[in-house]
Amino acid sequence: MAKKPAAGASTPATVALTAANVAFTPHSYAHDPAATSYGMEAATVLGIDPERVFKTLVADVGGSLAVAIVPVNGTLDLKALAHALGHKKAAMADPALAQRRTGYVLGGISPLGQRQQSPTVLDASALDHETIFVSGGRRGFDVELSPTDLIALTQATTAKIGHPA
Repeated sequence: MAKKPAAGASTPATVALTAANVAFTPHSYAHDPAATSYGMEAATVLGIDPERVFKTLVADVGGSLAVAIVPVNGTLDLKALAHALGHKKAAMADPALAQRRTGYVLGGISPLGQRQQSPTVLDASALDHETIFVSGGRRGFDVELSPTDLIALTQATTAKIGHPA
């Protein structure tokens, strides 16, 4: 895997990966503004099994924001996310707050290089794959890396927080 993004593909996520000397492969594609599911769009356009493409979601857990990373072909189990972080309930965060907190736009929120670090939980299914894809920090741009590197960089825990669609 490459260690540097292609020209013009520098984002806070790729800067964080490069600074940590983590191997990753950038994947750019032409984003369709009419797409309703950014992650499924990435899987389709890049020709990748959707189980290997993960979406980054921001939730309110116990009054604080947390990051959940789940496969794009499924949904987030908010109760499982809350439990993984030692709380009883969770709700999706206000989109404007998620954007301010992470420094990214919806559909381009990366778990890497966020403006402010939040507790992070990666769905345990990620460990079934040698590499996974997550947003590289903007719509139409994903990065491929090992789940163990993602866990190390985000200080994530793993738990079964996703449900198949």
